[in-house]
Amino acid sequence: MVSPFYFVKTHKQIAINGLFGKLFLLQVPRQVLIVPDKFKGSLPAREAAGAIARGWAAACPADTLSLLPMSDGGDGFGSVMAEALGLEERLFDGMDAAGQSRQAAWWLDAKSGQAVVETAQSNGLALLPRGRFHPFHLDTRGVGALLLAAGQAGATQCLAGIGGSATNDGGFGMAQSLGWVFRDESGREIEQWTWLDSLAAIESPASRAWPSVTVASDVQNPLLGIDGATRVYGPQKGMRPGDFAKAEACLGRLVKVAAETLETDFSVTPGAGAAGGLGFALMAFAGAAIEPGFEVFANATGLERKVAEADFVVTAEGAIDEQTLMGKGTGQVAALCRRLGKPCIGLAGQLAFGQAEVDPGERQFWRMAAMVPNLASESEAMADAATHLERLAKREGRFSISGI
Repeated sequence: MVSPFYFVKTHKQIAINGLFGKLFLLQVPRQVLIVPDKFKGSLPAREAAGAIARGWAAACPADTLSLLPMSDGGDGFGSVMAEALGLEERLFDGMDAAGQSRQAAWWLDAKSGQAVVETAQSNGLALLPRGRFHPFHLDTRGVGALLLAAGQAGATQCLAGIGGSATNDGGFGMAQSLGWVFRDESGREIEQWTWLDSLAAIESPASRAWPSVTVASDVQNPLLGIDGATRVYGPQKGMRPGDFAKAEACLGRLVKVAAETLETDFSVTPGAGAAGGLGFALMAFAGAAIEPGFEVFANATGLERKVAEADFVVTAEGAIDEQTLMGKGTGQVAALCRRLGKPCIGLAGQLAFGQAEVDPGERQFWRMAAMVPNLASESEAMADAATHLERLAKREGRFSISGI
C-alpha cells in the first residue's frame, strides 16, 4: 500500500498523443538519490548502491542517479566516507589486535587535513582466525599508532568509525601508544590491560601528536555494567561468563583512576562501551567527541541538502524491522525524507516485523519491498544478494513511474 502523503510527488509523467492517436506516457527525468547501508554478511554498501543503480536505470533510463553508500561507524566506514569526501587512500605499516604486523588503510585530504580512520583496520575481529585469540590477549595499540601516523602525515581532524572490534581493553592499548603511562602502587608500569585492576596512577603524554577526533559510534552502550562492553559484546569476541568479573574489575579500576586524574567520568557517556571500550578511551585519552554514526555520516556528506535536491530517494539494508523505524540508518534516511516531503523507498533482503502490523500512515517509508520471499528464498538472497537487489530495484523503479 502506498501512502497518499507522497503519491502526487512521485509521478512525473506527461500524457501525449502519439501516432494513430494512441495515448503514451512520457517519463520526465528525475533526480534519484541512492543511499543504502550494507547488507550484513552478503553485500557491502558500495556494492548495494551499484546493484540498485543498475536495476533502477534499467526501469527508468531517463532518471539521473546519485550514489551515496552509507555507514554509521561499523564495517566499511572508512571506504564509504573516503569516497563520499574525496579522500586519498594511505597505507600504514601497523599491527592487528594480536600485535601481528599488517598494513592498515586510512584516508586523507592533504590540503584540508581531513582524515578518515576505520579502527577495525587494526583491531578488527575479522582480521583474526576465529577462536584462536582470547580478548584478554588482544589490545588496541595499533589504533593509537594509526592515529599518530595520521597526525605525522598532516591530518588535523579525523573521523573515526570504531565498529567491528576484536578487543575489550577499554582502549588501554591505544592510550599507551599515544604516550599515556599507567602505573601500579609500586610505580611499575602496567603493560597489559588485564593488570589494570592494580592501577594506581595515570601520567599524561609529554605532547599531543594526533589529530582531533570525532568518533562515529553505531552503539550507545556505557562502558561498564549489564549493558556495558564486556557483558553485551564480549561473548561475540570469545569471552565467557567466567571472564566477566576480571574484565569488569580491570575496566572499573581504569574508570576510577581516569576520573580522578581527568576530573571527568567518560564511562557513562553513550557510546563509551563501543568497540570494547575504545569509545571511552578515545574520549578520555584522545580528547575525542563521540557522536551517533548516522549524524556523522549525514553531516560529513551533506545528506540533508542532497535529499532536498532529489525527486526520489532509495535506501536499503539487509532487514527492515522495528529497529529500522526506531533509529537505524535507513530509518533515519526515511524520516529525513518525510520531513522534507520526498518519497523514499526502502529495499531489503527481508521485512522483519513479525506479527506486528505497520500502519502505512505512520511509517516513514513511501514504500517498502524485499527480496524474500517474492523474488528469492533466504538462502538464495544471501548467496547472490547483488543480483536479487538489482531485480528488486528494477521492479520498484517501474512502480515509481506507473504506480502499479
